[in-house]
Amino acid sequence: MTPRLARIDVFPVKSLDGVSLTQSKVHGGGGLARDREFQLADAEGRPANGKRFGEKIISLRAVFDLVYGRLSVSGGEGGVDGRLPGDEEALAAWMSDRLGAELHWERNVAKGFPDDVEASGPTVISTATLETVGGWFGLSVEEARRRFRANLEIDGVEPFWEERLYGAEGEAPRFRIGEVELEAINPCQRCAVPSRDSRTGEIPEPKFTKLLSEKRRAALPAWAEASRFDHFYRLAVNTRVPERENGKVLEVGDEVVLVR
Repeated sequence: MTPRLARIDVFPVKSLDGVSLTQSKVHGGGGLARDREFQLADAEGRPANGKRFGEKIISLRAVFDLVYGRLSVSGGEGGVDGRLPGDEEALAAWMSDRLGAELHWERNVAKGFPDDVEASGPTVISTATLETVGGWFGLSVEEARRRFRANLEIDGVEPFWEERLYGAEGEAPRFRIGEVELEAINPCQRCAVPSRDSRTGEIPEPKFTKLLSEKRRAALPAWAEASRFDHFYRLAVNTRVPERENGKVLEVGDEVVLVR
C-alpha cells in the first residue's frame, strides 16, 4: 500500500478543540497556517493549557470558524462567542473566570505557539498507530486522535510506520508529502494530557503514563532509531518546515515519500 495523507487537523486556539481540513498551507520556519495561531496566557506569559488547568480546560468544547474568525466556547451551564481578533476582551474575561486565572490573548500568525520551538512543524502519526494505541486502553480511534492531537495522519501503512521518518540525534531526515518537503526531528515527548478523557478531562487510568511507556518499549519496531528514546513516553513525530517550503500546500490524499 502507498502511504498517503489521510487527515489534517489544526488547532487555531492552543489547547482547545481542533478543526479538520482537506488542505493547508505551510509556513516556512513554522507549522501549518492557522495552527496554534492564538493562545491564552497569564501575565508571566505562561500559556493556558491542559498541563496547567487539567479538566477545567479539557472539558470545554470549542468551535472555531476559520473563514469568519469566530470562536464559540461552551462548558458547564454557560458559554461565550466572539471574533478573534475583535472580541478579545469579552472572550478573555469568560475564559479567565472559567479557569480561575487572569488571562489575555496572544497571537502569532507566522509561527503560532508550538510546544517545541526547535521542531515547530506539524506533528505526524499514522492511523494504524492510533488504532493500536487506542486498543491498548480500550479507546476508539477518534478518542486516541483527540488525546494525542497530531496535525497530520498517514494511512496505508502499518502501526508505528512514522518511526521510519526520524534518524539519530543531530540528523534531520527529509520526507515529502505531496509537494511539501519536511524534516523529521524526533519522536514526540508527551505530557500528562493524553492520560485524560478528551471530553471530561478526567483520568480513567491513573497508570496511563507508565503503561503506555511499557507498551511502547515492547512494541518499538526494528526500523525505529532506538537511541532517540531516553524514555518511552513518546508518540508521533515532531518535524520542521524549511523556509523554502513557505506557502506550499498539503492536501488530503497526497502521497508520502521518504527522501532522506
